[in-house]
Amino acid sequence: MSEKRPYRAHSAEFKAEAVKMVIDGERATEVARKLGLSPSLLATWVGATRGKGRPMVQGDETAEIRVLKRELAKAQMERDILKKAVAFFAKESP
Repeated sequence: MSEKRPYRAHSAEFKAEAVKMVIDGERATEVARKLGLSPSLLATWVGATRGKGRPMVQGDETAEIRVLKRELAKAQMERDILKKAVAFFAKESP
């Protein structure tokens, strides 16, 4: 049985360059072979860049997204309350 490769972390710049090579027209299998990657890993990166599958988001960006979603939900709730108040007071006006 073959031995598993050790886990390697790749920088965002490395991933972006590999994806750029594929998007610019090089075959994904050739790019993967040149860079010592598995074709499926490279396909995951390309898919994420094109908006398919899981986006490649860093940990600090995930926290920021969570905060922004919370703020958005609060703003939407406030907007809905104001809409109801405007409708209520519009009915009361002569």
